[in-house]
Amino acid sequence: MKSVTLKVEGMNCNGCAERIRSTVAAEPGVQSAAVSFEDGNARVLYDPQAIEENRLVETVQRLGFRVVDRTPA
Repeated sequence: MKSVTLKVEGMNCNGCAERIRSTVAAEPGVQSAAVSFEDGNARVLYDPQAIEENRLVETVQRLGFRVVDRTPA
């Protein structure tokens, strides 16, 4: 398993954070996702054999948010 923290711009409420969390968590290969509206971060634990980190970024961006940075957690 790998973990990554995505810095997300464009969230303006806890509903946005929950939408990102539930969508990312539903991706095959994602074990868990936690999103903080206050911090503007999404922390994702995933299986790199099943899903690429770039796909996680694309999933967030498809929802209309911007991923401006990512760091291994």
